[in-house]
Amino acid sequence: MHYNVAVIGTGPAGLSAAITLKIRNKEILLLGNAGLSDKISKAHLIRNYPGLPDVSGEELAKNLKNHIDSLGIQITEELVSTVYAMGEMFSIQTKSNHIYEAKSVILATGISFEKPYPGEEEFLGRGVSYCATCDALLYRDKTVAIIGTSPKEEAEAEFMAEIAKKVYYIPLYPEEVSFDKDIVVRKEKPVSISGSIKVDKLIFENDELSVDGVFILRDSVFPQSLVPGLTVDGNHISVNRNMETNLKGCFACGDCTGTPYQYIKAAGEGNVAALSAVSYLNATK
Repeated sequence: MHYNVAVIGTGPAGLSAAITLKIRNKEILLLGNAGLSDKISKAHLIRNYPGLPDVSGEELAKNLKNHIDSLGIQITEELVSTVYAMGEMFSIQTKSNHIYEAKSVILATGISFEKPYPGEEEFLGRGVSYCATCDALLYRDKTVAIIGTSPKEEAEAEFMAEIAKKVYYIPLYPEEVSFDKDIVVRKEKPVSISGSIKVDKLIFENDELSVDGVFILRDSVFPQSLVPGLTVDGNHISVNRNMETNLKGCFACGDCTGTPYQYIKAAGEGNVAALSAVSYLNATK
C-alpha cells in the first residue's frame, strides 16, 4: 500500500505524530512495538507531563494506547531495517521482508547508546547486514556469523542454516543457547569486522572467524544505517526547528534528535514533525 506518511516508532514522539496526522486526515502507517515503548511502561513516576501530575509510566502508556485506539490508529508491529529515499517516495523495508511506500517519513526511533563495531558501517551492504530474512539468499553456500542481542534472534540463525554452508551464532545475552540444526555457538565478544572489498573476518578479543558475511541483529538500527544519506551528529539525527532532516520529506522527533530525553519534549516534537509533514505533503501535491 501507499501511505501519505510512515511513522517509525511507538514512543511518545511517534504516537503524538500519528495522532496529529490522523486528525489532519492523512493515511498513515505506524510501525513499532504494539506494547509501546518499554521506556514509558517501566517508568515509576513522571512528574512533568502537563495535566497528568505524578502519572506512572504504566498509566501514561495506557492513556496513550486508549488515545490512538479511539482514533482508529493501528500499529503495524514490524522492525524496520532500511528506509530508502526514492525521489518522490520512500521505500520502507522491514526485517520480515515486507516493503511499504510513503510520500513522507517521520523517524521517532528513540536513542541507542550502543556504538557500531569498527568496520560495521564501512562494510554495510558489503558483507554486513541487519536482516537475515532480507539478505539470506545472498549467502547461499557461504559462511556467515550472526550476532544476536536477544533469544528471539535464534530463529533467524535457524533460517540462515537452511541456506548457508556454515553458520556461527554469537549470543550477546546470558541465556543458554541450543539448536537442532548444525549451528556453531561462540560465546565470545566481537570487537571488529574486517575485510578488503568485502567482509572476510569477524574478530574477537582473542580469536577471529573467516566469514563471508556478518549479520548484526539488534532491536534498533543506527540512524545513518537505517536511512542512507541521513545527516547525524553522533547518535542523534540532525534536524532544524521544524524537525526537518537533510532529506526532503523525512522528519525526525523525540530522543533520536537529542537531549533532553523527556516524554513531554518527545511528544511536542512529534506534533511539530507531523505538522511539518502535512505542510510538505500539501506543497508537493
